[in-house]
Amino acid sequence: MNCVILGSGKGSNAKAILNAWTNNQLGNAEIKAVFSDNKDGQILEVAESYSVPSRLIELTQFSPFISSEDSKSLIKSVNEFSPDLIILAGFMKILPTEFISIFNNNIINIHPSLLPSFKGTNAIKKAFEFGVKISGCTVHWVTEEIDQGKIIAQAPVRIMETDTLDSLSQKIHAAEHVLFPSVILNLSYSLP
Repeated sequence: MNCVILGSGKGSNAKAILNAWTNNQLGNAEIKAVFSDNKDGQILEVAESYSVPSRLIELTQFSPFISSEDSKSLIKSVNEFSPDLIILAGFMKILPTEFISIFNNNIINIHPSLLPSFKGTNAIKKAFEFGVKISGCTVHWVTEEIDQGKIIAQAPVRIMETDTLDSLSQKIHAAEHVLFPSVILNLSYSLP
């Protein structure tokens, strides 16, 4: 199963996935490339440290949405790696319908809350400020509606009285780093 990772930031989830892959913990999954829309993000450096091809996504406009023109270019670039699965690991852009449909809806994302609660950005902060006692992370299929695709797996994280926003963020990210590779492993046996 050929996989391509898209990300925007530090690349901690990409690193967890690549580490699992190099340790033969992703089953039939092969990480073919890592793409980022952020030239200053560290995810491309993470990919290079694992000797995985990395590419910068050149976008023509500064927006949370990827334009139709940029989408065509991204589709062409990603298609070079014949992906069976596209993994959004901290990718902070909203993919257009044409991108989602051309890849047969085989796109997964990780979100730092127990969906359907706290969709969108700043999910950890929203959960912390709301005062929930259990939050966590969710891996779900990507659809046109943000954070509304079918849930694949979740990992709960208990929020303790002594937690700060920073400590909760660390706990949720640690849970992501375990959950995401395990989902990819399971999918590697069910997708082509």
